[in-house]
Amino acid sequence: MRRLISFLLYYKGFLIAGALALVVISFYIAGERSMRHAESREQTGPLKFLSLAWQVDAVAAVQEITAQWNDEHPEQSVQFIQGSWNAIHDYLITGFETGDIPDIFHYESAIVVDFALRGYVADLSPYISDELRNDILPVDWASVTRSTGEVVGIPFINESFLVLYNQDLLEEAGIIPPTFEEPWSWDDLSVAAQKLTLDKNSDGITDQWGLAMGLRRSANFIMNHSIAFGGSFFYHDEDGNLVTRVSEPEQDLLGRISSMLYEEKTMSPSSVGKSSTEMMPGFLSGKYAMLVGVGSWARQQVVENADENFRWSVMPPMKAKTQAMGLNTQTLSIPKSCTRQAKAMEFIEFLLSSENMTRLAASDWMMPARKSSLADPMFQESSNGWKVVTESAQYLSAGPWVGLPGYIEWKSRVANPVFQEFFSGRISLEETADRIEKESNSVLARYQVRGLKW
Repeated sequence: MRRLISFLLYYKGFLIAGALALVVISFYIAGERSMRHAESREQTGPLKFLSLAWQVDAVAAVQEITAQWNDEHPEQSVQFIQGSWNAIHDYLITGFETGDIPDIFHYESAIVVDFALRGYVADLSPYISDELRNDILPVDWASVTRSTGEVVGIPFINESFLVLYNQDLLEEAGIIPPTFEEPWSWDDLSVAAQKLTLDKNSDGITDQWGLAMGLRRSANFIMNHSIAFGGSFFYHDEDGNLVTRVSEPEQDLLGRISSMLYEEKTMSPSSVGKSSTEMMPGFLSGKYAMLVGVGSWARQQVVENADENFRWSVMPPMKAKTQAMGLNTQTLSIPKSCTRQAKAMEFIEFLLSSENMTRLAASDWMMPARKSSLADPMFQESSNGWKVVTESAQYLSAGPWVGLPGYIEWKSRVANPVFQEFFSGRISLEETADRIEKESNSVLARYQVRGLKW
């Protein structure tokens, strides 16, 4: 009897083990089929394209060009996905980590190069046509090209900083606006701002400020304008590493802005706590005669929101030692995990043809990256500041921080907070320089230890 029981127990265990094995095999087969099905769907389904266009005309332009591609390429359609500038960074980081990432995504070069350093972004150089390569401005390529020759994004529109001015207020003060032939220096800006700062009813309160400047998150403005002063905040040491220095050129720019705020008192104090977009209503109402450091896209806000009698224009870049200014390009990139990189690049070339890039730049009120687009008559119009914007392309420069490992973290954790304290009047220029240099080391050193190289 004992032997019979033992045999039955053994046999029962064998049956259970066999059943479990069958279950495991079934799940494995099902999983393999599911994976093959997913891979097949990935190879034949639509390419996913994440766009960050947000202005109404820009969104319409991207959608219509995508629809045109789909009509002409039914064998490889593209699915348009509307993204948000406010959520894009976290969305992409999560997508890179999980593998659920669009095949083509729109972003800005300063952050795409950081993604490239982490190994997330495909090298597009093997796919770029000679026509596209030769037509895009060299300075734009410099913002997305590694020392190895890898290209991590295709530039298509440029963000540049402008000075908007109220024509009527300058005329009333007898001030002649600058031209490309006779640009203003920062001293000229200061003198004009003093003439334009007025207490119109003599009640001891300023009614009209010479200028305003959105300084709430000022790192982009400061970094890009420091180039004209001969500064850059980042320099190569004897070992070839980039180190942070706030020397005379950088302090010159910071000091001038502080002086207009607290000594000359020609800059609206509300500049400190607001962005340039938030300063726009004051400019349109005549409270500020000049609005310094706004993006070229802000001109659309003037056109759409200003009174019909409001007369305004755009100044050429101001001159310090030079008129050079940094740029941040908007780009289209492909993740390294994309299995159809060549086909995705075909769509990018289609989307960024000369004709299409002209349309995209115009709808976003920004400067196109193609030379042929810049030459389009649309961008040579003097109205709405277009000619000034496009002629300013000659002064664009890629800052030395392009591709600097840790730059994005440095800007958010060091530069913006310290500049905010300085412009709020809580710390001196000397303390600002000291803190920028010391706090930079604590952030950037971690990236240098990892051996990341652009």
